[in-house]
Amino acid sequence: MKIEAIHLRELNMPLAHPFETSFGVTTSRRILVVEIESEGFTAWGECVAGEHPYFSDEMIDTAWIITETELVPRLLKADIASGRDCPELFAQVRGHRMAKAALENAIWDLDAQKQKVSLSKLLGGTREVIPCGVSIGIQPTPEKLMEKIATEVAAGYQRIKLKCKPGWDTNIFEMVRERWPDILLSCDANSAYQLSDAEHIAGWDKFKLLMIEQPLWYDDFFFHAELQRRIKTDICLDECIRNQRDALAALELGSGRIINIKVGRVGGFTEAIAIHDVAQSFGIAVWCGGMLETGIGRAHNIALSSLPNFSLPGDVSASKRYWSQDVIEPEVTVSSEGTITVPTSVGRGYEVMRERVEAITVRRQSFTRPTA
Repeated sequence: MKIEAIHLRELNMPLAHPFETSFGVTTSRRILVVEIESEGFTAWGECVAGEHPYFSDEMIDTAWIITETELVPRLLKADIASGRDCPELFAQVRGHRMAKAALENAIWDLDAQKQKVSLSKLLGGTREVIPCGVSIGIQPTPEKLMEKIATEVAAGYQRIKLKCKPGWDTNIFEMVRERWPDILLSCDANSAYQLSDAEHIAGWDKFKLLMIEQPLWYDDFFFHAELQRRIKTDICLDECIRNQRDALAALELGSGRIINIKVGRVGGFTEAIAIHDVAQSFGIAVWCGGMLETGIGRAHNIALSSLPNFSLPGDVSASKRYWSQDVIEPEVTVSSEGTITVPTSVGRGYEVMRERVEAITVRRQSFTRPTA
């Protein structure tokens, strides 16, 4: 396929509610989206890099520069067959996986449209519906947290994940378990602890958590393996899994028993599928994490979550949980049973509302294929 034009846009979208993690509080998002034109088709991708290099070493401004100066020129000069060609095309550029994923995922969307199949089917998806969990940020008070949990339990979400950090952990888990002894409950530390906290973390075993997500350093396998030997609760690896090799190394070491696959974090669908397959070969469950995406990225997460080894509820929740108005139609909705129906229509399954996108665009740049 020949790419004729690529358009970059920065969107400014306020969150419906503040979202707090151990990194800080997010109230609005600066989001880089890409639009690709090819032979009468239009596809979209989303870069999930944040405003600051806190979750990873990427941020929207670095992603924009790398996309503009390195990735777009390569893609416009290439004649690629599918999204699987993008990793090799971008290989000379080290890192910058979130920037790469935005373009690669758009190419997969484009390929699905050209083949007249759903994105889910093109990726190898087999699920007609996907189970959904919800991630709840750190709240101003425990009472406010309990209100949030009650709302999401009533909405039918199949798993509740609580963000945690030192000082907002054991006492919170006690309160939640006292009120909801049987809900599927997990926690996400975003690397807020150290191995010296192992005894403290082991105390969480009594709460029967589904998992403890990335408790230690963001780039570590070794100490997570030591911690996993000291606790009964399954460790879920997130930030430290950047690619298939990382997944293989971590599973060989016994660093965790679950993997969170975020398609932006690992560089795109090709690498996400490879990690999925490695985990499946080890008998390790995976699930799809969220990065406060718009409906564009959320549609991609839904398609990825349809792969067979995504057996745990992911963070692919309804649009309305994050945005007063999303950029797609229909917006993503979750059933009362806590599931999302995987689209079977051609491509990503959700239409981008161009007028909405234009209204919240604060920066843009367009590129066209060089003439011979």
